Amino acid sequence: MLTIWGRKTSSNVQALMWGIGEMGLAHERHDVGGRYGGTETEAFCELNPNRTVPVLQDGSNAPLWETGAILRYLATRYGGGAFWPSDLLARTEVDRWAEWAKINVAQGFTVPVFWKVVRTPAAEQNPVEIQRGNDELTKYLQIAESQLGQHAFLTGEELTLADIQFGHVLFRYYDIEITRPDLPNLAAYYRQLTERPAYREHVMISYEELRA
Repeated sequence: MLTIWGRKTSSNVQALMWGIGEMGLAHERHDVGGRYGGTETEAFCELNPNRTVPVLQDGSNAPLWETGAILRYLATRYGGGAFWPSDLLARTEVDRWAEWAKINVAQGFTVPVFWKVVRTPAAEQNPVEIQRGNDELTKYLQIAESQLGQHAFLTGEELTLADIQFGHVLFRYYDIEITRPDLPNLAAYYRQLTERPAYREHVMISYEELRA
């Protein structure tokens, strides 16, 4: 049984939970962090000295933190197939796009765009700053647009770990009030994700509690 600490509205927790859902793994999750608190306790510090979520414990094994590392651990132990190939070169291709997505897309959207639109009071918002972040994000989404013109998913014809790191931000990207470029391949990809039960359960959820 997997145990996860982290509130369901955390973007990083959503990525982890979507991956867990796609792999069909039994789990229990505890709301920790944000409005729920709990990260400042000594008990949580023993789980993760950084006091961030998510944290995962797999049975009696030591707790794990950092979303990407947790996802790779789970994919290696419980995944396989196209999701996390056993062939080194194929796996590295998936891992390359997963890292690209985390560093350039997820991080490029969450704080520079989402936080400034949703988590910043309207009176304090800077439209120029928001558009600057959005323009920078668009550069990377155009790379994804090209890639998705060649494959149904980011690295091929089946969902992989790279899609988890990339696609979990798209629900919020398409939901918030920002200017979006015409990227038809990306839009079709997102519609495909919204049909997946695990995506609907763990990613397509309200973020109202995060509003300023």
